[in-house]
Amino acid sequence: MIFSELLEKAGFTIVDNLEKADVVIINSCAVKTPAENKFFNYLEKTRTENKIIIAAGCIAQIYPEKLEGYSLAGTSQIKNIVEIVEEAINDNIIESLSVENNPRLNLPKIRKNPFIEIVPICSGCLGEPCSYCIVKKARGHLVSYPKDEIIKQIKSALDDGVKEIWLSAQDTGCYGKDTNTNLIELLNEIIQIPGDYKIRLGMLNPNHALEFLDELIEIYKSDKMFKFLHVPVQSGSGKILKSMKRKYTEEQFKTIINKFREKIPEITIATDIICGFPGEDENDFSKSLDLIKEIKPDAINISRFWPRPGTEAETMENQVHGNENKKRSELITSIYHNIARMRNERWLGWKGRIIIDEIGKNNSFIGRNYAYKQVIVKGDYKIGDEISVVIKKVTSFDLRGEFQNL
Repeated sequence: MIFSELLEKAGFTIVDNLEKADVVIINSCAVKTPAENKFFNYLEKTRTENKIIIAAGCIAQIYPEKLEGYSLAGTSQIKNIVEIVEEAINDNIIESLSVENNPRLNLPKIRKNPFIEIVPICSGCLGEPCSYCIVKKARGHLVSYPKDEIIKQIKSALDDGVKEIWLSAQDTGCYGKDTNTNLIELLNEIIQIPGDYKIRLGMLNPNHALEFLDELIEIYKSDKMFKFLHVPVQSGSGKILKSMKRKYTEEQFKTIINKFREKIPEITIATDIICGFPGEDENDFSKSLDLIKEIKPDAINISRFWPRPGTEAETMENQVHGNENKKRSELITSIYHNIARMRNERWLGWKGRIIIDEIGKNNSFIGRNYAYKQVIVKGDYKIGDEISVVIKKVTSFDLRGEFQNL
């Protein structure tokens, strides 16, 4: 919430609904078509309310021509939001879209959750983009942020009482490849920082994980690390992976998962799957199903392929029909839900400590155990509490616990 804190420090008041606002900043993501559609729908709704509007983030960066007449704040312009807002109030339309090396570190912010600190470690990606991805157009080439600045932000957050550090990036695995360092060196320094906290490592691609797999597993054995690994596979078909321009094979992906589970059996594995990529026939889709059944991930982000404007995949032949794509997505979702429940059943009877980091529904609270499993509990708690629980029930999506003195 860096925008909010910068504007508040400049004397603006942050309000909690559209009706109260004079100026509306609409931040955006362009990864998927549904997110883009949601942005433009909300933009139209806001326009009819006669508000001063600033379009920010990836869509502003990628499609300025679709946003003529609005002030724009690109992906590198977080620090300049106060100036952009002040100009907009004075009827001056600003298109602040230059791509700059501005690390989003150690800026004033209002944390949505006072016990979670999201720390970006780099921006952009390395090398040739995947054939379906539009994000590089918004984020540019890899820029790794200085280790000392990352460490400084983490220490400052811990001084504020933060209990979870989320390391984020488009791909954490390529950190340091532009600055003669790497993710392993960064993590080794972070886990040496004193304090009672947990680190959640964000998504890293398989080809980078393979470069330092054994060292990464050793780091994950630290008590400071959430036993949570997000490695996207996208397809179980080598043919489709090649067409996607992914730089690994399905067998290499399996090597990563199997080695982690051998050394850390309780680790939570998350992955991503794209259904209906151009040229994906029944055999290719079956390979994805077989991979999911074999690996049995704890969590899967399942996406139907959406052709993004300006990408190579947009013009590929053999586009999969929407109805067929929907069927494939529903089938893989059904299989995943069964696998996820079975994975969660392994935790029945587990006793241990969790950190409450979210308010749930119906007088419930959501916590995370050391494997970043979501645990639902009821009682009189508050965010940031650490409590002891025993797991009594499970669903495909969470564990259900009860307080217990250990």
